Amino acid sequence: MKKTIITVVLVLSVSLCKSQDEPTNKKIEDFKIIGISVETTNEKGQSVKDMGQLWQQFLTKQLSSKIPNTISPEVYALFTDYETDYTGNYRAIIGCKVSTLDSVPKGMIGWTFKGGNYRKFLAKGELPTSVVGVWQQIWKADNTLNRSYTTDFEVYGAKAQQGPNSEVEIYIAIQ
Repeated sequence: MKKTIITVVLVLSVSLCKSQDEPTNKKIEDFKIIGISVETTNEKGQSVKDMGQLWQQFLTKQLSSKIPNTISPEVYALFTDYETDYTGNYRAIIGCKVSTLDSVPKGMIGWTFKGGNYRKFLAKGELPTSVVGVWQQIWKADNTLNRSYTTDFEVYGAKAQQGPNSEVEIYIAIQ
């Protein structure tokens, strides 16, 4: 899984991804996360470099095992604090869902996700191609998706480790 997740953010060019399910709308409840973060931008490919380093740090230091009070094994990649839209600066956080933020390890951050209305996309196929391909589709459709630019996120669960049959859930905040 480590190599697969790292490569998700390291790809600079993408071929068309395998078939995707139709996006669905979903109400997401509040949750808490502990992890590591970076401020970045998609401009000039900066997020590819920054996210690659963040994923590498998260995985090589096995940070998921150092996060207290986890409530699920999934790893989350969140995108929040948007300056404007996907073309501006934003904060990326990689971490795990937790039951409380009472004990945040040194060097990590605790963050409360405020729930809301989301559109769920499912990236199916070989990583990283499928995930990056879905994000490219989202950016192309930005004007029609009615995005709120609060917090978007990806969920890397057990199905994210299945080669050409991998699945990653991508949620974008909508108004």
